[in-house]
Amino acid sequence: MTGTLRSLRSCGSGTRVRHTVLGALVGVAALLATGVTAIPASAAPDPGTVAPSARERALAFWTPQRMREATPLDVLSFDRSDVRTSAPRKGKATVVAPSTPAADTGPLAIPNGGGPWTGGGAVTKTAGRVFFTYQGRTASCSGNAVTSANKSTVITAGHCVKLEGAWHTNWVFAPGYHDGQTPYGTWTASKTLSTPQWTASEDINYDIGAAVVAPLDGKKLTDVVGGQGLAFNTGYNKAMYAFGFPAAAPYDGQKFIYCSGTTYRDFLLSGDHGLTCDMTGGSSGGPWFTRFDEATGTGLQSSVNSFKYNFLPNAMYGPYFGADAQNLYQSAQSS
Repeated sequence: MTGTLRSLRSCGSGTRVRHTVLGALVGVAALLATGVTAIPASAAPDPGTVAPSARERALAFWTPQRMREATPLDVLSFDRSDVRTSAPRKGKATVVAPSTPAADTGPLAIPNGGGPWTGGGAVTKTAGRVFFTYQGRTASCSGNAVTSANKSTVITAGHCVKLEGAWHTNWVFAPGYHDGQTPYGTWTASKTLSTPQWTASEDINYDIGAAVVAPLDGKKLTDVVGGQGLAFNTGYNKAMYAFGFPAAAPYDGQKFIYCSGTTYRDFLLSGDHGLTCDMTGGSSGGPWFTRFDEATGTGLQSSVNSFKYNFLPNAMYGPYFGADAQNLYQSAQSS
């Protein structure tokens, strides 16, 4: 996808930023703190590994105060005529089973356009906030731990690992984040990856990212929080649940929010899933599940929060998990 450059002013900073990737879309990922100076970190490779010294700096950098004080950029607006996308490549339907222990929850309403998740269950441990440095400022997205051979794989949005041609630094994952607390620790990325299409040209149909996190206190991620399952090439028009940590108004990034309903294929510009959902900036990268069981909080991750159209503020869109999403997952879990 390509798009005409647009300049926007970030909240309260007086600094102008440029964005080239979403055409007629509104990006919902980056939360940039104002007045915070980032500790320099080595640039993440494209893709590649993060040096142990850089991981140590990232862990020291992300204090609870910095996590709480992250604030969103203004939403981005673009010209519809500038958008060109390639259709997501399909493949054989494949399912990876969850590896997280079952936990009882109570039933919640479906559909839901965006409210606090009060059911508990496994998803409250596997999903979490993602923090990183973007253009010298602190930023935040959402992510989710998945079943993987290395027990260390997090799935998120592509623009939550790379944006405007640069890989994010100081990248960490805080599973189970709530109210400024990180009950399962802060996990630093040893490697960040994305699909070839997002890496090369930031194509919105392939806005999928992954991170491999280093062990924490001698333990691997999914041994601590469990891992959700995944589904690839399983079609459109599915009952799905979307989760994330939106931080732009009316949300504040401290609560775990969900949307649910029957998805539809985007009839405008992309090949993505669409869902009625009012989550805002900071929710990008949060997981979408098919076959989600409210009784246990487990499901099959089938997409991520990716973008909104500026003229459809109550609809969220997420990429189709096709052949390239599956290849990304295989690359991450084998790292």
